[in-house]
Amino acid sequence: MADSGDICRGEQLRRESVAALDEVLGQPFGVLDGGFVRVVDYMGSDAAIVQAARVSYGKGTKQVSQDRGLIRYLLRHRHTTPFEMCEIKLHVRVPMDVWRQWIRHRTANVNEYSTRYSLAIEEAHCTAADAWRSQGESNRQGSGAALPESVGAGLSAAEAELHRQSRAIYDARIAQGVAREQARKDLPLSTYTEAYWKIDLHNLLHFLALRMEEHAQYEIRAYATTIGREIVSRWVPLAWEAFEDYHLEATSLSRDALALLRLLNENKPAEAREYASSRGLATRDKDGKTWRLSREARELEALLATINIASPWS
Repeated sequence: MADSGDICRGEQLRRESVAALDEVLGQPFGVLDGGFVRVVDYMGSDAAIVQAARVSYGKGTKQVSQDRGLIRYLLRHRHTTPFEMCEIKLHVRVPMDVWRQWIRHRTANVNEYSTRYSLAIEEAHCTAADAWRSQGESNRQGSGAALPESVGAGLSAAEAELHRQSRAIYDARIAQGVAREQARKDLPLSTYTEAYWKIDLHNLLHFLALRMEEHAQYEIRAYATTIGREIVSRWVPLAWEAFEDYHLEATSLSRDALALLRLLNENKPAEAREYASSRGLATRDKDGKTWRLSREARELEALLATINIASPWS
């Protein structure tokens, strides 16, 4: 059996470089009104994913003739350990309320700007008059339709005054010698913070899958979209293409969804309704005619609409 010396003998190692990402290294991509994302450093590329996979699978991957095919196979079948060979370090400026969601992803290395040590960043995220959203009705943690701009104008004016007053109070405390760790306590959550955020590609794609999803909060979705489309697409274009195809622009089907689709394909809507009822996806009202759909059934209806299949409950 060959040892590591035999494997490496004569092989010259070099750091992977991606020209498209090098072109924007250190360049801030603006997000919201005062935020940004920029690449500080990175390791690996599409080639590093392929290299790690071939070491892992050995002769079993020699039949895959193209790197693109192998990367797509790995992502399609969720064999994404080789993606961990790629890492990226970002410098981000983000409102504190958005950062609270961001930091829930505990698979990264983080170093955040300290307002105990340094003065708080003066800028705060402001909401445009046409950007205020109503509370979602079906999703208690989400947004609904946009509020009228006439209402938003008053909300934005009040927000601007709150920002002005809270900053004035903070600055006055600092001027009077109050400790920074205490002076900061009444700053709004819209105040920007900064952090260095280092993460491997496997976990970054998981972050993007959740935060680019249409139901994610708009503000963090703006950051995730910038990271994905402006940075990851340059860094690992083959992996990004596969991610778009198998995650962003794809859907998964449960056992119940497949069963319903089979029945609808056989033109058996009545049987589909009864199946859904037996599985707790839909229940009849007391009148015996009206159906009450679970969230899962409503999501299935939306999926059916995208492929032009009539809902069995319509």
